[in-house]
Amino acid sequence: MFNQILIGRYMPGDSWIHRLDARTKLIISVLFIFAIFSANNVAAYGIAALFTFGVILLTSLGLGVFIRGVRPMLFLMLFTVALQIFFTPMGQTIWAWHFIKITDLGVYNAAAVFIRFMLIIMFSTVLTLTTPPLEVADAMEAIMQPLKKIGVPVAELALMLSIALRFVPTLLDEAESIMNAQRARGVEFNEGSLIKRIKAYVPLLIPLFINAIKRAIELGDAMEARGYRGGDHRTKYRQLVWTRRDGIAFITFAVFTLALILTRII
Repeated sequence: MFNQILIGRYMPGDSWIHRLDARTKLIISVLFIFAIFSANNVAAYGIAALFTFGVILLTSLGLGVFIRGVRPMLFLMLFTVALQIFFTPMGQTIWAWHFIKITDLGVYNAAAVFIRFMLIIMFSTVLTLTTPPLEVADAMEAIMQPLKKIGVPVAELALMLSIALRFVPTLLDEAESIMNAQRARGVEFNEGSLIKRIKAYVPLLIPLFINAIKRAIELGDAMEARGYRGGDHRTKYRQLVWTRRDGIAFITFAVFTLALILTRII
């Protein structure tokens, strides 16, 4: 189960998307979330889907990888869709039973929410799969540089982010190993009532937290032993380089955003 979660996982490659600057991918990923919420008709959602699948094609990783990354979020997506379908009172009634009513507007909103969730998750996965976690942290630090003028500890925030991104896959793999060990001892995580399932996860959480704390202590000791010193006095081995490819990416995204705006106006 946990090995299907792609957050923080990097798949090496030499595709067009892999070679983009991390700052470009991070900024476009954030702007895409705002852009997708401007879509309000079938044409706009079609353009957003084509753009997303085009970007996925440029990663050379295959569509199946990204679909697998959506699966862990499927329950949350379906739950949100169900809320939209059954609890949207506006619109023409299609079916009603007591206080539950399904309207045409509720069905439309549910479909829009599902498409937005799907595209946002898949597009965000492009960032994590094609960019090493440390480069993501460096990009965050570079983008947040103006905040240093108002006293925000940008370097420390970037360090915490890089550590978090680095160890998320490790903790997920450890959780999967502990679950397999518990299953070998007869523990079932997907059977019984909800209370029983929650109790079954207790033997999983305790060793996972203990291992996480041990890793944090070991990492702190290693950084201290090596004389780690963050902030402005620390040089960088990895340099972020802006190329013509990044300019093309921003121009393409601008055209995509303009197409969404035109479909909304028309």
